Amino acid sequence: MRLHPSPAASDPRGLPVRASAVTLGFAMLLSGCAAALAGPTVRTSAAQPAADAVAATTCTNAGQLATWSNKRLAMTTIAVPVSETAPSAVTTEVAAGAGAVLLFGSSAPSNLGSQLATLRTHVPGHLGLLVMTDEEGGGIQRMANLVGSLPWPAYMGAHWTAAQIQANVAAVGKKMAAAGVNVDLAPVADVDGRNVAPGASDPDGWRSFSGNTTVAARDTVAYMNGLRSAGVIPVLKHFPGLGGASYNTDDGPAHTLPWATEKTVGLPPFTSAIAAGAPAVMMSNATVPGLATNPGGLSPTQITYELKGKLGFHGLVVTDSLDAKAVSAAGFGVPAAAVQALNSGADLVLFSLGSNVSSETNAVATAITNAVSGGHLARARLIDAAGQVLAVRHVNLC
Repeated sequence: MRLHPSPAASDPRGLPVRASAVTLGFAMLLSGCAAALAGPTVRTSAAQPAADAVAATTCTNAGQLATWSNKRLAMTTIAVPVSETAPSAVTTEVAAGAGAVLLFGSSAPSNLGSQLATLRTHVPGHLGLLVMTDEEGGGIQRMANLVGSLPWPAYMGAHWTAAQIQANVAAVGKKMAAAGVNVDLAPVADVDGRNVAPGASDPDGWRSFSGNTTVAARDTVAYMNGLRSAGVIPVLKHFPGLGGASYNTDDGPAHTLPWATEKTVGLPPFTSAIAAGAPAVMMSNATVPGLATNPGGLSPTQITYELKGKLGFHGLVVTDSLDAKAVSAAGFGVPAAAVQALNSGADLVLFSLGSNVSSETNAVATAITNAVSGGHLARARLIDAAGQVLAVRHVNLC
């Protein structure tokens, strides 16, 4: 806080006093008059009341969110899964305040943009909506038929310059944005040089730019900047790095390289991208030997201590799918995992498209609200998480 210097002492009437022109008695009279005029303690001008008025009327997103119900706050932290061929299926959830929708599928309809525009009209207060999908390249593309195709990241890393990666990703990103999709769950920042398609034994393979940390860091930033230049929010994944993981967390428990190795091999792409302004990070569902025993998205050590604390990341923290078998093997169903993730520092919880999305979403929202009312999740943490969801899409509630 900057302190203002005190004003110089003066005659309270603002008149100059010439001591040489007055007698001692007259000087004493003036002094007494001055004291009488000054009174006990003078409150300076109208500045203080004005400052009080400003303080009383200051508006912040956090202050506005504090007036929301726990249920609405909880919904803001949920990404609801839906088929890209029928986004209207989650209209009820969006109308209840869902913070995001997550598109699944392999071929987007030509009128996806108009369907998403209609869906957005149901957002309470017309505050906007995060529309997310996986558009990595190669075999992980949801809407290539609509926006154009990218090769596997491993191909990009081996054959394209950083400038070429940024330009090609920007071209795809512009078409994504035009279709109403404003979040890409990419780039994969993992350092994994194994020459295999991703599968149960290796979650990365060709999804990684390189097995070389420097190349992976360079290309991660290039991919991220391509999306950002197109108006699409990139999400780095999977913190703190799945390269060399023992298994695919979708299929079962997995661990990364030991933390001592991970810090020098897997972490630098995330560090570089965060320094370059990364707006969002997805956690992995793997454990990290020597760091934490819970899956990454459920670990306060990985999220709050390492990502937010040591790396100074202040953007949106997203979980990987909470219905992954690595999460259930750790003893968490999706609703309980959502509460644990928020408690650990995550802001937006994700789960896969199932047979009854409405029921699953309601169960997650109920678990979060019950955790707050039961004292197992601080309301302030829930407000902070909801605030991050709004911040990443530049929503100003004031």
